[in-house]
Amino acid sequence: MIEKTFVMIKPDGVQRGLVGRILTRFEERGLKVCAMKMMRIQKELAERHYAEHKGKSFFEPTVSHVTSGPVVCMVLEGENAIAAVRAMMGKTNPQDAAPGTIRGDFCQVTGRNIVHGSDSSESAKREIGLFFNDYELQNYEKIDEAWLFEQ
Repeated sequence: MIEKTFVMIKPDGVQRGLVGRILTRFEERGLKVCAMKMMRIQKELAERHYAEHKGKSFFEPTVSHVTSGPVVCMVLEGENAIAAVRAMMGKTNPQDAAPGTIRGDFCQVTGRNIVHGSDSSESAKREIGLFFNDYELQNYEKIDEAWLFEQ
């Protein structure tokens, strides 16, 4: 099933110069970039994005971190894109993330795990709507799609 998902490279990923390496992994997997932008998230938007975690001990530190510097937000599309991105990111705690995953290869601690990806189709729809308008989402065919997907 072709689906879209939301991905954010957090300030620690941007500051460490990992944007290109992370994006390359997604593109090499065959995921299509439908939208992408660098931005500085305001506190109100960060709180809306992480609203399901309000009241948990990590809510305030997470909001503070994600608003501390620029992030790169993107919408990726592909076959089972949500599950594919989640698998590529690895476990939330980098100490539990497998080698070969983004967090397993580039991270040390949960609070600096460099990337966020939607965890369900409902979350993806909500998060895409928070960060992108319809005009910013691009629909196009890539020349290699016939080689990536069975018809």
